[in-house]
Amino acid sequence: MSEPRQSSAIGGILIGLLSAALMSPAAALGEDQAFIRTADSAELEWGPCPEFMPAGCAIAVLQGNPAEPNADVFFRLPAGATVPLHRHASAERMVLVSGEMQVRYEGQEAVVLKAGTYAYGPPRLAHDATCRSATDCVLFIAFEEPVDAVAVEE
Repeated sequence: MSEPRQSSAIGGILIGLLSAALMSPAAALGEDQAFIRTADSAELEWGPCPEFMPAGCAIAVLQGNPAEPNADVFFRLPAGATVPLHRHASAERMVLVSGEMQVRYEGQEAVVLKAGTYAYGPPRLAHDATCRSATDCVLFIAFEEPVDAVAVEE
């Protein structure tokens, strides 16, 4: 399958899964309601990650519609798991909520994020990540464009 079709297919699958399985708290409360969530909030509905990601990986929509611009998610990666090289159409604005995560962007040295660390990932720049802690890593991600993740061949 060519890359543009693969990108559309994987992005469509991810958006479909997230849209069907998850309703953002903002939508449930009404668009003008303020709310607060932690990574262990009972209100969160965790859904699956794309198939190329490791078992146990999960995503919870915090705000917005993942099929539209400006959605916020929690991304949970099991302890010791690695997300293979991938990219997103959107820039990512991220804060590691828990755990310790190593992130490597193509052409750059790997960096280790600790809880509270902010990171920015430009659109379409391939990267991988490993949860280096003994507990799961949870990453807050704000997407500018619809949520997608496309595997990249090394």
